[in-house]
Amino acid sequence: MAVPAAAKVARGLAVSAAVLVLLWCVHFRGGLSLGSPTNKGLIFNVHPVLMLIGFIILGSEAIMSYKILPWSHDTNKMVHMLLHSVALFLGFVGIYAAFKFHNESGIDNLYSLHSWVGLGTICLYGIQWLLGITTFFFPGASPTVRRRMLPWHVRSGLVVYVLALLAAELGFLEKLTFLQASGLGRYSSEALVVNFTALLVILLGASVVLYVTAPTMHNEHTHGYSAVHKP
Repeated sequence: MAVPAAAKVARGLAVSAAVLVLLWCVHFRGGLSLGSPTNKGLIFNVHPVLMLIGFIILGSEAIMSYKILPWSHDTNKMVHMLLHSVALFLGFVGIYAAFKFHNESGIDNLYSLHSWVGLGTICLYGIQWLLGITTFFFPGASPTVRRRMLPWHVRSGLVVYVLALLAAELGFLEKLTFLQASGLGRYSSEALVVNFTALLVILLGASVVLYVTAPTMHNEHTHGYSAVHKP
C-alpha cells in the first residue's frame, strides 16, 4: 500500500520541523543537557526538542497510523498505542526539563498561558492514553462498549492533538519574545528559524487533521479509522 500524497506532505513537514528545532537548540542555543551545572539554558533546550518530537511528530504519526500503515488492524492498533506511549514519555521528560530549568534558574513555574495549556494538555494526553489502553487493550471493554467509545476516543484525541499544537505555538512565541527582549534581533537568523519552525508546526497540524478527517476511499476502508469500528 503506497503512502498517500497527503501523508507524505505531513511527514515532510514533520522532518523539516524536527531539523529546524534541532538547528535552533543545538546551533543557536548551544546544545542539549539535562544536567548542565553552568549553562542552565542547555537544560531548557531539551524541552522544545522533546515536546515537538514527542507530542507533535510522534503524535501525528500515531493519529495517521490507521490510514497509512498497510498491516492488519491489530498490528496498526499496536503501533498506534506504542507511538502514543513514546510520545507521552518524551512529553513527561520535556516537562521535567522545563521545571528543572526554572527551579535551578530561580524562575517561577506555571505563570504563563503556555505553561497552563501545556500542562493541561499533557494531563489530558495521559488520560486519553489510559482510557485507550483500558478500553481497547487491557483489560479491554466489551465489543459494544468499544464501538460506542471509539467515536469519542477519536474526537477527543484530535482535540488533545490540537491543544498540543496550541501549546507549542504559545511556547515558541513566549520564548522568542523573551529572547528578543534580551537583545535578539527581530529579523536575526535565530528569530527566523524559530518563526519558521512554528509555521511548519501549524502546517503539519493542519495537514494531519485534514488527512485523518477526510472521507475514506473504498479501497482504503480496511486501513482507515472506519476499520476500528470492528469489535
